[in-house]
Amino acid sequence: MTVDLRHLRAFLAIAAEGSITRAATSLRLTQPALSRTLRQLEEHLGVRLADRSTHHLELTPAGRAFHERARAAVAAVDEVLDPARAGSWPLRLGHAWSALGARTTTVLREWQAAHPLIPLQLLRIDDRTAGLAQGRTDVVVLRDPVELPGEVASLLLATEARVAAVPADSDLARREVCTLADLSDWTVALNTVTGTTTLDLWPPGTTPARTVEVANTDDWLAAISAGRTVGVTSTATAATYPYPAVAYVPLTGAPPIELHVAWREPPSHPATADLVALLRAVCN
Repeated sequence: MTVDLRHLRAFLAIAAEGSITRAATSLRLTQPALSRTLRQLEEHLGVRLADRSTHHLELTPAGRAFHERARAAVAAVDEVLDPARAGSWPLRLGHAWSALGARTTTVLREWQAAHPLIPLQLLRIDDRTAGLAQGRTDVVVLRDPVELPGEVASLLLATEARVAAVPADSDLARREVCTLADLSDWTVALNTVTGTTTLDLWPPGTTPARTVEVANTDDWLAAISAGRTVGVTSTATAATYPYPAVAYVPLTGAPPIELHVAWREPPSHPATADLVALLRAVCN
C-alpha cells in the first residue's frame, strides 16, 4: 500500500477535529473509511499516531511530532499546485510583526533589482514562528527564537533598542525618555501570541498591576491609541507602524531585542541562501 497526500489530509483533519466522526463529516467520508485511512498511515510509519481509547481522540507524542511535518508537507503541495502561482516560484519571507523595520524597503528593492525573476513575498503571519513551522514561509525574521521540530538554521542579524508606545496625548508622550517604572501605573498591552514583552521585563517592585492581552499588532496599537494603555516594543515598530494616536518614546533600562533570521534545512526554496546573504548585508 502506497501512502499519498489523502492520508496526510485525513490525519490533519482528524487532528484538527479531535474526532474521527467529525473529521469524516468534514471530509465527506464514512467513519470506517477514515479510520481505515488513518490505520494505513500508521502501519506505513510503524507508529501509533492517535490514541482512540478515550471519548476525545488525542494525538500520541509521535502523532504530535508528525503533525507539524504533515502540515508543512501539505502546505508545500498546495503551494506548488496553486494555479495562481504557475510559472513562478515566489520566495516567502515571513515575520510576525514589524518585518525588518526601516530596513524592510531596502531589502525588498535590492532583492527585486538583483532577482527580477524571483518574486519576494513579505508575509505577516500572526504565529510565533511566522509560518515556518507550518511550511507557509521559506525564510523568517524572528524577535523571539523558538524551538522547531526538524532541522532549522538561524543567524543573529541585529539588535534593536526598545521603545515605549504611549498615547500621543499623554504626559508620557512629551518626555524625552521613559523608564519601565514610568509605565508601571498604566495598563500594559501584551501581545501574547507573537510579542516579546512579558511582565518579567520589569524589575521587582515595579511590575504593572494591570495588563490587557491582545493577539496581534493591530489590536495592540488600537488598545494604546484608545488612551488608557501603553506598550513596549522595538524601534522597528516605530518605523513600520507610524500611528497618529500613538507616540514612541525611547525606553531606558530595558535590554535590546535580538533580530534573527531562520530557515529550514534543507531549504524549501533554492534562493534561500541569497536572501539570507542580503539580510545579513543590509543589517550589518
